[in-house]
Amino acid sequence: MTAATMAQNGKAHTVKTTFHRETSVSIDIKAAPAVVWALLTSAADYPRWNSTVTSIEGNIALGEKIKLRSVLDAKRTFKLKIKEFEVEKRLVWGDGQGNRVYTITKKANDQVVFSMTERIGGLMFPMYAKMIPPFDESFEQFASDLKRESEAIMDTR
Repeated sequence: MTAATMAQNGKAHTVKTTFHRETSVSIDIKAAPAVVWALLTSAADYPRWNSTVTSIEGNIALGEKIKLRSVLDAKRTFKLKIKEFEVEKRLVWGDGQGNRVYTITKKANDQVVFSMTERIGGLMFPMYAKMIPPFDESFEQFASDLKRESEAIMDTR
């Protein structure tokens, strides 16, 4: 997804084609990259601050595997592999159907732009696409939760 189509200010944007779907959200956060990164990489802490995740088991580190449960599909456990891990900049996890990319872009004065994009699909995507719920509302909530928690941490410093 290009910067021109990337959703801004906490509003998600989805692009659908026959063989894939890509949802993104981006939001400004008044926090140091280290604070945002710490929240994104502490698996056990997700349910405390993130209302879209019910649990994550495992270690969020390059090459590791995690098990994630989401409010979008409470009955399903997503088994994901950490594919990229660039400290305080980029985190990618995914499975055979898609990847979720988290990006932290540092701005001046302990501020960042947080972006999250998930692309799912493949040749078989048309057969199961209708069974996958829309991500827009969940992405907006994730970004809002991350912003709120990151800024609260910064306020205590």
